[in-house]
Amino acid sequence: MINADDVRRIALSLPETVEKEAWDIPTFRVAGKMFITVPDDGTSFAVRCPRHERAELIAAEPEKFWVPPHEAASAWVRVRLAALEDLDELRDILVDSWRQAAPERLTDALS
Repeated sequence: MINADDVRRIALSLPETVEKEAWDIPTFRVAGKMFITVPDDGTSFAVRCPRHERAELIAAEPEKFWVPPHEAASAWVRVRLAALEDLDELRDILVDSWRQAAPERLTDALS
């Protein structure tokens, strides 16, 4: 089963990513911009997601994606670890969030 350790391992494999604790939970940043948070319940993580795309994701796969009420105004979405198909899907989600935060010089280098 995919877990928070997998999130950490993949996140830290992305160029210039650092882990920093905030709000007593692990967060991952590139160029000072946060792109992943891992709430302490260990069942999910949050990633950047443009709000106009978020509604489509949630409608298509509500068992996988959701937004807590206190994050409704943000450009983030939560992802349930247990609903992920495999590590490739996890990596794709993390890389997409990373690309939204990373400077262009880094995104061009990551294929």
